[in-house]
Amino acid sequence: MIYSLLVLSPPLSSHGARAAVAFAGAAIARGHSVNRVFFLDNGAATGDGNAVLPQDETDIAAAWREFADTHGVELVLCISSALKRGMLDAGEAARYGKAGATLQPGFEIAGLGQLIDAASAADRLLTFGG
Repeated sequence: MIYSLLVLSPPLSSHGARAAVAFAGAAIARGHSVNRVFFLDNGAATGDGNAVLPQDETDIAAAWREFADTHGVELVLCISSALKRGMLDAGEAARYGKAGATLQPGFEIAGLGQLIDAASAADRLLTFGG
């Protein structure tokens, strides 16, 4: 089965973010595939390259990067959600005259069309958070 994931939960204050990355790993382990993970609303904070976590907290972004690198899965932040939270890739930083990108490595910014594409290419679209 092919899954696409929609993550609405913020990375630090919700079980939804941890459940999403755990589900993705379990799906792959059972022989399924994940074609794209789309982060929307508060979930987009997962891609914040300026976030610094205490050593005793789980780094959800690092878990997603490792998952994406290992399994070739796209990690996409909603452009509107990302911009509202100060997250820019190099192109958006130049467009808005900002000093530089603030996005976590391994994440990209795109529009809602990427979510629609992910949903249409998958057998199931699962949402984490609300």
